[in-house]
Amino acid sequence: MSDSESPIQVPCAGEEWCSVTTTASLIGKKWHPVIVHRLLEDGPSGFNELQEAVDGISSKVLSDSLEDLSEKRLVDRKVVNEKPVRVRYSLTDHGKSLRPVIEAMREWGNEHLAAAEDSAAV
Repeated sequence: MSDSESPIQVPCAGEEWCSVTTTASLIGKKWHPVIVHRLLEDGPSGFNELQEAVDGISSKVLSDSLEDLSEKRLVDRKVVNEKPVRVRYSLTDHGKSLRPVIEAMREWGNEHLAAAEDSAAV
């Protein structure tokens, strides 16, 4: 089993909630699921492409988020050109395995956001 395929070690309290808290600790920050979603939809992307695709994120927050996702082995950072420096970000196998989670989040949001809009119009 390679390093990118081995289980991610995240400490959590209480076995009953461990899987939920582990997943939340990996993608629970505001922009993390959005970045993972964009990489799932668009494939490997450069920093500027990601910033454009993730509307409203600052360069600093995107940089910090990509670093955090990389440390958590969800995103791979690859330098593709040294002068000028160009970096491509892609999902690791762990990151790609989040597809059903991200899709469920999108579906839930679509269902409930539409319901909220409908009730506001009444």
